Order: sequence, then C-alpha cells, then structure tokens
Amino acid sequence: METEKISNGESKDVRVASKKSVRFSDLFLRLMALALTLAAAVTLGLSKQTAIVPITLVSTLPPMNVPVTAQWHDMSAFKYFVVTNAISCGYGALSLILAVANRGKRNGLAVLIIVLDILVLAVLASGIGAASAVGILGYNGNKHVHWEKVCHVFGKFCHQVAAAIVVSLLGSLAFLFLLVLSALDLQKKNYY
Repeated sequence: METEKISNGESKDVRVASKKSVRFSDLFLRLMALALTLAAAVTLGLSKQTAIVPITLVSTLPPMNVPVTAQWHDMSAFKYFVVTNAISCGYGALSLILAVANRGKRNGLAVLIIVLDILVLAVLASGIGAASAVGILGYNGNKHVHWEKVCHVFGKFCHQVAAAIVVSLLGSLAFLFLLVLSALDLQKKNYY
C-alpha cells in the first residue's frame, strides 16, 4: 500500500495495483484467448455427422434413403470461422511471446500489440457472426427462400457448431478484456 500526499499536507492511503498483477492478468487473458480460439477451431474442424435422408425423386415412387454427411468445410462461413479462429490462436501465441518479451519496457511494442489486438478482435468477431448466421439458418430455416431447417436431421453437428461459436465468443471476450486493460494502462501512464 502506498501513501499519497494531498495538497493540504494530509496523507491518504491509496491502493495501487502492482505491475506484476497487471502483467499476470494480461498473460492470463492472452493464454485464455489462445486456448479458447484453439478449442473453437478444433471443435468445428472435427465436427462431422452422417444421417440417412429420404429423398423423393418421383412422387409415384417411394423415397430413397441416401446417406448425407454434414461437415464444416461444406459451408464457406464455417471455413471462414475455422480460419479466423486459427489466425486468432496463432496471434494469441505470438502476442503471448511479445508480451513476455516486452514486460512494459517499450511503449512502441505495447502500442503495436494493442493495434494487433484490435485487428484480431475484429476478424474474430466477423467469423463468429458469419458462423452464427449460417447456424441460425440451419436451426430455423428460411421460409421466404424455401430453405429447410437441417438441425433436426444433423443435431449432433449443430450442437458442435453452437459449442464452437460459444467458445470462440468467450475467446473474443478475452481479447476485448485485453484491450480494456491496455486502455486503462495507457490512461494510467498518461495521468500519473
């Protein structure tokens, strides 16, 4: 605990966060972002389900049962989601190394890390949005364009997609908290 002198000569006890605790929270959030985006990419990247779907070719004949497989690489939005999470995971590893190497020494490197955090958060949010939009279409369908819902057929696959989106969203929150901590740190440096 530190003592601060007030202009009228009185002293006041003020608690100040130590640089170690700030660095630990930064490293912890970077590690969490890395792990969560890796988990999201792997969860969707390994998702696959095969189901037997009845298809009617001619109305007078009985439907044919055809095995159909749902995979992440069948939809471009899911490919984009996996790629954005892989990029975010790779950046998470790189930024963890840079944060450990910097240790608050160089402001230029700290600003570069903040700018890259913003870019990665934006890319990650766009991937989450794209996958969520396709997931909602798979769950609800779209009657206006005659797209049928598919999650009642591929339930396991849809649950894996939903889990990957939630985990990726948690990873994006870790990047957002990193930006908040960085902004607070910059503000503290400018005012004190």
